[in-house]
Amino acid sequence: MSKRNWIPVKAAEGRHSRQAHADMPDGTYEREASKEGFFGPAAFFHHPRPPTGWSNFEGPLRPRAFDLNGLNEAQASPWDAPVVLHNAATEVRFWKLAHEMPALARNGDGDQLLFIHEGSGHLYCDYGHLAVSPGDYVYLPRGCMWRIAPNAPLTVLMIQATNTHFTMPDRGLVGPHAFFDPAMLDTPKIDEAFRQHQAEDGETKVLIKKRGQVSTATYPYNPLDVVGWHGDLAPVRINVKDLRPLVSHRYHLPPSAHTTFLSDRFVVCTFCPRPFETDPGALKVPFFHNNDDYDEVLFYHAGDFFSRDNIKAGMMTFHPSGFTHGPHPKALAKMLKQDKPATDEYAVMIDTRDPLDVGEDAGAVEWTGYVDSWKGK
Repeated sequence: MSKRNWIPVKAAEGRHSRQAHADMPDGTYEREASKEGFFGPAAFFHHPRPPTGWSNFEGPLRPRAFDLNGLNEAQASPWDAPVVLHNAATEVRFWKLAHEMPALARNGDGDQLLFIHEGSGHLYCDYGHLAVSPGDYVYLPRGCMWRIAPNAPLTVLMIQATNTHFTMPDRGLVGPHAFFDPAMLDTPKIDEAFRQHQAEDGETKVLIKKRGQVSTATYPYNPLDVVGWHGDLAPVRINVKDLRPLVSHRYHLPPSAHTTFLSDRFVVCTFCPRPFETDPGALKVPFFHNNDDYDEVLFYHAGDFFSRDNIKAGMMTFHPSGFTHGPHPKALAKMLKQDKPATDEYAVMIDTRDPLDVGEDAGAVEWTGYVDSWKGK
């Protein structure tokens, strides 16, 4: 949360609401312009037309969408998985794994977050064994050796905290057990499955990624041979179905309320099913905003993505910093009255402080018509 000494402004002009995201003047659409994401000072504009009503949009701020389902080739190594987006602070890959990894992997470039989109299997690492299934986040500390043996082909969203760490957000007034209790974080077990994996001894390669390059260390045995460990550093697993999103029946909470993991220059948020706001004057869709300080990325995991049209599971949208956006026309029609009591979606959001570049493979599966999806029918 920002603690800067911002220029002190308290002012208002014309027809406006007293409360952000609620009780807007009749016939208007609200747009937020703010500093530091949703934590700094903000202004709320009221427009007679949706702020995304462009007839044409050209240039590098054009929003982009990628159907990652089209990246069909399975890769035995996570370091061969296509890079979708990247900058100096993070690297986002989309990985498909059909069979047990023949080699171990180790990331020397930073902490690794795996989000299991499809499939199930078993992850073996320095610390022991974890079963993985759809909707699991698996945090792997930098330097951890690991491999996955899938029960069925896996698709994994990989998020790297380059040269730094993942940490937990400060829950502030709602306390450390909000969104999820840290007791829900599962750590690997030295169980029978792990001991059976250790018994599969023989020459083992470890693919170590550092500065984007891969080195190979070959052992004449399986180096996942620990008999015990202790400490306060370990991989953890939590499933999106275990998250309990913060809700307010009178106010549409900003995406930052759903922050799940923090890094130095980006955040990872999770959107889960939640009740819609019930106050008659409260917004019941995401509000239009300028997105001036962060690039915004959304990976759609499962469900009905109520604020987006023509978006399906396995797709990713990318809104560069400086791009004004908000709900699509179909969702906007339900701005103040929804026809069902709750959302039904799971999505992973990555907000980066620094501009992202699009990987070459992602460009091959781009939906170029995404920019036109805000146009009214």
